[in-house]
Parts: sequence; structure tokens; C-alpha cells
Amino acid sequence: MSFKMTFRWYGDEDKVTLEQIRQIPCVTGIVSAIYDTPVGEVWSNESILAMKKKIEDAGLTFEVVEGVPVHEDIKLGNENAGRLIENYKENIRRLGKAGVKCICYNFMPVFDWLRSNLAKPLADGSNALAYDHATVLSLNPLTSELSLPGWDASYTKEGLKDLLSKYESIDEEKLWENMTVFLKEIIPVAEESGVKMAIHPDDPPWGIFGLPRVITCEKNLKRFLSIVDSPYNGITFCTGSLGVSTSNDLVKMIHACNGRIPFVHLRNVKITGDHCFEESGHLSSQGSLDMYEIIKALKEDGFDGYVRPDHGRMIWGETGRGGYGLYDRALGAMYLQGVIEAVDKADKK
Repeated sequence: MSFKMTFRWYGDEDKVTLEQIRQIPCVTGIVSAIYDTPVGEVWSNESILAMKKKIEDAGLTFEVVEGVPVHEDIKLGNENAGRLIENYKENIRRLGKAGVKCICYNFMPVFDWLRSNLAKPLADGSNALAYDHATVLSLNPLTSELSLPGWDASYTKEGLKDLLSKYESIDEEKLWENMTVFLKEIIPVAEESGVKMAIHPDDPPWGIFGLPRVITCEKNLKRFLSIVDSPYNGITFCTGSLGVSTSNDLVKMIHACNGRIPFVHLRNVKITGDHCFEESGHLSSQGSLDMYEIIKALKEDGFDGYVRPDHGRMIWGETGRGGYGLYDRALGAMYLQGVIEAVDKADKK
């Protein structure tokens, strides 16, 4: 079984350094992106190669990009979509030439992953990201001060208002239609470039602010994979996204993906109510997910890809980017590596 343990890094602005990440015994690779280019434009070869060199000089590999953002005009399927898809294809080509093997992306309209509390106090004295559905329903995205690491912070209030109005005519089926156009264009390029595309599930996996979300459940994962039946059209299996819905059986969903999972985000979450959850320590006992059974299912399906510990708590007084501190994610990586070793050895008996 080959689980390549990686770690998310946000570049030179990240408080967590490559030197620190290199000291986590099981981590061999970095997951990052190019942050100096507007969404929708082509990444320069200079920026890609500079990132690759910086990471490799630290003794790590740069084979996973998270992510190349999909411009809203592609999701909307408007007159700008064609040009932007061509730019996206060029980014795939350039990353493939630089040795990138997997690109994680998402197709969530407007908002990336959403939480209602970025520092909920937990009983052990740490704090973590949390989601309360009633709180989210009470928010107005045009006036609420919400910001998360994955969001495009470039929207002005007027720009956001205009964008939300454009989505009033986009329902789930129209989003599927626009996604189909996108996939049929990019996957052949990904195949030629040796880059596996891995869509990230919607987080959380239900509609918010009246916007459609479709990468949410087993039925929809199967539908997505059937659009282009290629090993280069795959899923980033994020347990912390799909696992917050009580209707999702993660082990069953892994098997339903039939080996089309090149990248996995492994973390636990604690479901605290209907459409409510908080992020916990990675251990099975600390949340609602059985991490052993999840890793075992991946092994049974012959998983041979990249994994990373996902959002962590803030522990030991650490402050910084919500969900992306060093200490708890490092603990998570080591715990997950222990489970991976246990599953591997149990299978050999």
C-alpha cells in the first residue's frame, strides 16, 4: 500500500515553514499553489519552477497542486468560459511539465468551504473550526464579515452582489451542464500531461445562500465520474467534507469511486446536530468518523496516491490561519501514518 503523506503549505506568507514541515517524520511532499496570479489567468513557468525549487531545496516533493481555481465564468457557462477554459488547460500542461501529478480543484459557486466559527473553544482548551446551520442561515453574505483561507477575497460587496445575481438562473442541472463542458475540455489535456484531476467535494455538502452544490453524495460522485470515464477524472476524497452528512457512508462511497481517488484529505469531524459539526482531533475516538475503516477501505481499493492531514485544531497557544496551524496537523499526520501502518500489517498476516 502506498500512501504518500503530504502537507498543505501556503507559500512564503505561511507562518508554517518548509523547514518545520520537513521535520514531521512521515511527510514527504508539499501541496501548494501559485498565489501571485489572478483567478482564471495562466500561471507563469517562472513562478511554477520557483515554487518547485523552493520545495525541493527543503528536501520535499512538489507533485500535488491545490488548487488551480475554476473561474466563476466557467461555472456560470457564460461568454468568457471558452477563453478561461483554454487558460486552465495551459495551466495543466505547464504543471505537468514541472512534474506535478495531481491537481485538486472544486466547482463550488462563489464560496469555498464555509464555517460559522473559526475558533470555537473545545473542552480540552484548544479551538477549532465549526459550523452551525442556524447561524449560517441567519447570515447575509453581502453584509456578514466572513473570510476563510480558501475564499477569493478579491470580491467587493458590489462585485459579490452582481455575482450572486448571476447565479439566480443557475440550478443544479445547469451547474452539471457547465461542469460537463469543462470536464470534456480539460480531461484529454490532463491525460496528455500525465496529471490526474481530483475534484474536491462541496464543503459542507449541501446548498448555502441559495447556491447550487452538486459534489455532495454517493449518487453524485458516481454521476461525476461517469461524465468522462477516465482515470484522470477523479475525486479528492475529503472525509471532513463528505463526513459531516449523516446520510453519507464514507466506506461505501470509497468503494463506489472504484479506484478513481488520486488524493485524500484525512481528518475527523464531530457531528453535533442536524447540519451542525465541529472539527476535532484526527483520532477516531474524538469524532464521528472511523479513520481505521476509511483507511482500510482505501487499501482494499488499491489506493496508490497522495494523502494529507486536513484542518487541525489550534493547540498549545498557536495562532494563525484558521485550520492550518502546524502542531495539530503534524499530530494528525503521525496518527494517520500509524493507522496506515496498522492496516498494512494487518493485511499481511
